[in-house]
Amino acid sequence: MRQVHIAGVGMTNFGKFLDRSLKDLTGDALKDVLSDAGCDATDIEAAFFGNCVQGHMEGQDMVRGEIALRPFGVSGVPIVNVENACATSSTAFHMAVNYVKSGAADIVLAIGVEKMFSEDKARMFSAFDGAWDVHEVEQSVERFDGMAEGVEIPEGTTSPRPYSVFMDIYAGFCRMHMKEFGTTQEQLAIIASKNHLHSVHNTRSQYNKAFTVEEVLAAAPITYPLTLPMCSPVSDGAAAAIVCSHEGLKKLKGRTDRNVKVLSSVLRAGSDRELRDFEQHASKLAAMTAYDQAGVGPEDVDVAEVHDATAMGEVMEVEALGLCELGGGGPMAQAGDSTLGGRVPVNPSGGLESKGHPIGATGLGQIFELVCQLRGESDARQVEGARVGIAQNGGGIVGIEEAVTCITLLGT
Repeated sequence: MRQVHIAGVGMTNFGKFLDRSLKDLTGDALKDVLSDAGCDATDIEAAFFGNCVQGHMEGQDMVRGEIALRPFGVSGVPIVNVENACATSSTAFHMAVNYVKSGAADIVLAIGVEKMFSEDKARMFSAFDGAWDVHEVEQSVERFDGMAEGVEIPEGTTSPRPYSVFMDIYAGFCRMHMKEFGTTQEQLAIIASKNHLHSVHNTRSQYNKAFTVEEVLAAAPITYPLTLPMCSPVSDGAAAAIVCSHEGLKKLKGRTDRNVKVLSSVLRAGSDRELRDFEQHASKLAAMTAYDQAGVGPEDVDVAEVHDATAMGEVMEVEALGLCELGGGGPMAQAGDSTLGGRVPVNPSGGLESKGHPIGATGLGQIFELVCQLRGESDARQVEGARVGIAQNGGGIVGIEEAVTCITLLGT
């Protein structure tokens, strides 16, 4: 198996762009990544195109990548369309990495693009409904509502406005974690405040506003214990990476001293397990495999980007990645360990909560951030001396965990 390098990354601003098309966003991210890699569109030997909801939102159910990429010069090569819920573009990246490893090509594009925001709110929010088993909706609702047993839910803590069903799912995880480990709403607010503060320094972030812990707690409720700043917004955006073999790097005009190595990339589907059998959590098992393949451990990680669709997501995933002990996600944030300047900065980009969450582009947005960190190009949000970075990106729900999780370890 060949060593795989990231020759370039690109990313649009994440935000709400009613006046931008999916093709526009594709073109902007592609131009950015080609420039960063010192590459022409004609150098691309294969492409993996990630998107989740264009079929739902626009009726473009098929050949999305072939249509979106052709106007910008990527044609006549293998183009694979990828969908894996919120883990879509990290899956596209995983596939691109393995395509290069196999020797099938030397220069491969992974790109994720999403147009979610719409004035038709019913259509927009219903896009999330396909990310769990549509044949078992009632059973799933009961399962996550049942996690609240033993936790008092204050009156007036559920929003009357529409929101993603996944906020109810995360609220169920929150309540279970509060009961099991003593996690508090204040700790969730600390995480949200941290990530919003980090995003102040990210010019591509959807939001650049800092919130105090008190402001997060006092914000409009979504569903207890989650308030609005603890939850990721609906977003549009695109992100991309060009991965290469050593031979591929020789063909490009970029600076080879800026290349980042892919230490490991692991994709794993969830499985049936008991709710409190945390050792069998899909992210934990995938992370153990990724560390083993890379020859590093959690203690070697300098910076992390994790799937914080809500602040509770960060709690669960830093525990699964071994960045703290089980039940220690809330205290880790409370101690300042996950803040810039702390022991292991988590989500210096602002995370999904503030940077944004265009679901088909989110995973590559994480890769973009880690590559910039490992190059030392992150300006005011730079993690000093970062040499090893980890990304965790989850997608969908089956049973009581992610339908799929992708772990990526990068290094210099």
